[in-house]
Amino acid sequence: MDINLIVDSCVDCNIDTKDIEKIPFKIIIEDEELIDSDLDTMDLLVKMKNSKSHTKTACPSPEDFINAFKKCKDTFAVTISSALSGSYNSAMLAVNLMKEKFPENFVHVFDSKSAAAGESLVTLKVKQMIEDNIDIPEIIENTNKYISKLRTFFILDSLDNLAKNGRITNFKAIIGNVLHIVPIMGEDGNGSIILKEQIRGKKKAFSRLVDMIGEYNVDFENTTLGITHCNCFEKAEKLRDEIKAKYPFKDIKIFTASGLSSVYAYDGGIVIAF
Repeated sequence: MDINLIVDSCVDCNIDTKDIEKIPFKIIIEDEELIDSDLDTMDLLVKMKNSKSHTKTACPSPEDFINAFKKCKDTFAVTISSALSGSYNSAMLAVNLMKEKFPENFVHVFDSKSAAAGESLVTLKVKQMIEDNIDIPEIIENTNKYISKLRTFFILDSLDNLAKNGRITNFKAIIGNVLHIVPIMGEDGNGSIILKEQIRGKKKAFSRLVDMIGEYNVDFENTTLGITHCNCFEKAEKLRDEIKAKYPFKDIKIFTASGLSSVYAYDGGIVIAF
């Protein structure tokens, strides 16, 4: 089935990107603009650490999406949560423009209501159904159901970057770091980020994260869990092994954070989705 699959660059770096076109975000540090396409994330992290100002990001433009949409008669797209970025709205504006200029083309955009591992899992779900020649209406129905059940959590190694980017106050970052308070963050079911719990100590926080998985009604044998890491592969491996020892997931995939995800997860950050 000749269907194009488009994603924005919040999708992780190392998913199987064959037959997937990635539309990059822009990342602005000081006066330098970086394109989130095959970006050296280690270099990005160094630049972020050395910068005193907050790092800005800019989502793809409608024109960026249109240029990708018009390459194929039928297209699916997956974006980061619309509650976190303008990428979904930009893609939807492109869809409306496509209807005017190319009425014979079909485009459907999925709001992943997630990011990083969550968006990557949605992308892989759509990709597999395209490869299995599932009908377009069934792909839409199955993907929407999948998104509605998807759960996303993340733990950051440091609160400093959240403070620098204005997400929390410097005072909270200092107190959190001094007292070793580790927030477990997650989505609220609609794609916005909320604080789930605050745990003292990183080891206890990760142990609690593993326990939290069991508090959800998960069909483990038919569910894949994704782990996105930002420059902490060994930490991701250890978390995978702890989850695997406790729950019979169908599969657990480890992903490498894109440039955009690295901006917010920062060095040592972990995101899980299932």
